[in-house]
Amino acid sequence: MRLPRPGFRTWLLLLLLVLGGGLATLDRRDASAPGPVPQGQRGEPDYYLEDARLTRFDATGHAHQRLTTPRLTHTPVDDVTRLVEPDARLRDDAGRLWLASARRGRLGAGGAPLLLEGQARLVAPRERWRLETERLHYDAEAGHAWSDTPARLSQPPQRMRGERFDAWLDDNRARLTDNVRGHHPPQPQEDPES
Repeated sequence: MRLPRPGFRTWLLLLLLVLGGGLATLDRRDASAPGPVPQGQRGEPDYYLEDARLTRFDATGHAHQRLTTPRLTHTPVDDVTRLVEPDARLRDDAGRLWLASARRGRLGAGGAPLLLEGQARLVAPRERWRLETERLHYDAEAGHAWSDTPARLSQPPQRMRGERFDAWLDDNRARLTDNVRGHHPPQPQEDPES
């Protein structure tokens, strides 16, 4: 006795069952589990913000640091917040306003210190002086701004250059060090007869 030969449809059904079973065994992952975390120096960001405004308050509750940025990114691995084109408004103990900006910035773990990089500027509008450097650090707790890259300090018509800059905003002190060069035009003499 001979069994009938399977037809085309039977072979097609068997082929589909074998392929489906093979794919099911290959794909034994849990669909609800997140994928692997990308590995890199910074890790995976846990949030992004656009058109963000951040405000830091001192121990007495006064706003002493305001940051505005079109985009910020925070990575929990290193607890660092990266800023694009940040603009900072800083207030010292006397309430004087200081303005700082750069192409990019970074807030360290816990929100301090602030690092501004790429055409960084610090301006004291009341004193009419301006600092330009490539990298500027600011510690809000100490009121200390410093640059470890060449800096140019100007208060028209005077201007000076140095390899390092330090400013203590609360004490109204600034210092340029290492290879300092300056241009200080003489003050015009007043006419005693007028």
